Amino acid sequence: MTTPTILLVEDNPDDEALTLRAFKRSNIRNEIVVVRDGAEALAYLFPDGGDSRPSPALILLDLNLPKIGGLEVLRTMRGDDRTALIPVVVLTSSKLEEDILDSYRNVANAYVRKPVKFSDFTQAVNALGVFWLLMNEPVPSHGPEVGIEIGHS
Repeated sequence: MTTPTILLVEDNPDDEALTLRAFKRSNIRNEIVVVRDGAEALAYLFPDGGDSRPSPALILLDLNLPKIGGLEVLRTMRGDDRTALIPVVVLTSSKLEEDILDSYRNVANAYVRKPVKFSDFTQAVNALGVFWLLMNEPVPSHGPEVGIEIGHS
């Protein structure tokens, strides 16, 4: 079995580096694919030419993205049977009530504000990985495979 992929949709290089460091520090060894805008996210999820790749086990989605915003990515995903059931955690710095409501209206599985302190951020990323990839009951076999690989250091 291949290790399920986590798709990180993040345009801020500092937040990307923090997220990757937090996953490494938490010993979450799943492959993490990073895309830096909404258009790249949709191209990854819906490849041209009939190419197929396994669906990610989890998507961490920023809202404020170039080209296509995170909410539009979420709406597009939820409107397509191939991606409708993939867990999506909105991971953003936005504290706007409207963003929270819009995320849940578009069927985000969770909304997490990015903490400022690295230790808090590491703890949040670890909790996300453990819950969504280990504890959460995955979609039955017709949906994306979900799993986690935690290394022992």
